Amino acid sequence: MAFSTKGHTQTALAEINITPLVDVVLVLLLIFMLTAPVLQSGVEVAIPKTRSVNQLTEERMVVTIDREQNVFLQDKPVNVNQLPTLLRSTGKADPSKRIIYLRADERVPFGAFASVMDAVKQAGITNISIVTQPIQK
Repeated sequence: MAFSTKGHTQTALAEINITPLVDVVLVLLLIFMLTAPVLQSGVEVAIPKTRSVNQLTEERMVVTIDREQNVFLQDKPVNVNQLPTLLRSTGKADPSKRIIYLRADERVPFGAFASVMDAVKQAGITNISIVTQPIQK
């Protein structure tokens, strides 16, 4: 495709300018980096603070108890009585080798916390890690 203007022949630009594409990709990358931590835990819980805290290094099953003592499995509400069967059906590995993270609001009574731990143990999972936050100095 050639253009003619007063005896001069110009060819169409065959190169694509990728600068706007790179700008859009960088903006999308920034958005995903900022929203990923928020998406990991959708249930609002005031986690207790402790002095010794280990970083979560692997993605595992998370059971959450919110302020109103509602129980969630991977951010989906569940009944405490159905929790053992749900945990058995979702796990592919041997239940005794699986690890569950238990997040509970600091205002949850110990009775509710103990009943959820008992439901997890009924599923055959004995390795339960309690999620806490470090104390700010």
